[in-house]
Amino acid sequence: MRSYASSTAIPKGYRGMGMNGALARWYAATTRKSLSEFERLARRVAGEISSGASVLEVAPGPGYFAIELAKLGDYHVTGLDISETFVEIARKNAARAGVKADFRHGNASRMPFGAEQFDYVVCRAAFKNFSEPLAALQEMYRVLKPGGLALIIDMRGDASVESMKQAAAELKTGALNRTFIYLTFRYMLVKRAYSRAEFDRMIGLTRFCPLDIREQLIGFEILLGKPRA
Repeated sequence: MRSYASSTAIPKGYRGMGMNGALARWYAATTRKSLSEFERLARRVAGEISSGASVLEVAPGPGYFAIELAKLGDYHVTGLDISETFVEIARKNAARAGVKADFRHGNASRMPFGAEQFDYVVCRAAFKNFSEPLAALQEMYRVLKPGGLALIIDMRGDASVESMKQAAAELKTGALNRTFIYLTFRYMLVKRAYSRAEFDRMIGLTRFCPLDIREQLIGFEILLGKPRA
């Protein structure tokens, strides 16, 4: 069983290579082609919150989900990312879309926010990269208001080779990109991802209440709740 808390000597929030510079720009261009997925997720979250709600996206990357959510209503949307390049890209994307979303640079395991500040926290396709996953979970709990929800969407550590091939094949991008993404799934990301048992154990070390855990083709959707006082 792997250790969930890494050494405090690790200065950044990724276990592997941080997405900065050209790599971050390539990722932003590639994921933009799947914008409909971010739109669907934004509509889903909007259906679970009320007008004026405060929503935090942890590791928003280019900011596509946060921006789509901001388009849908009077929400206070914030994104926190370890990558300075992603923060810059997300801010430009928000300005181009004409929406108000606050993107900040920071670490998921040491968030620069006060306690009980957000109604909803989202972390999509990033949790496996955190160097201190348990600390990140605890921070999500800390910044949530009582009664708030946290949604984690990420890859499964037990994803099969065939499922990774299928997931890459379904992406709306060129053949070369699909091949590269499949190889990244198989030889990099799946090795960082967690199994259901590992997620259950981490959640059990927090005060979160697990509300729903759904397995998908190569990933999980994990919905957690913070009890009301």
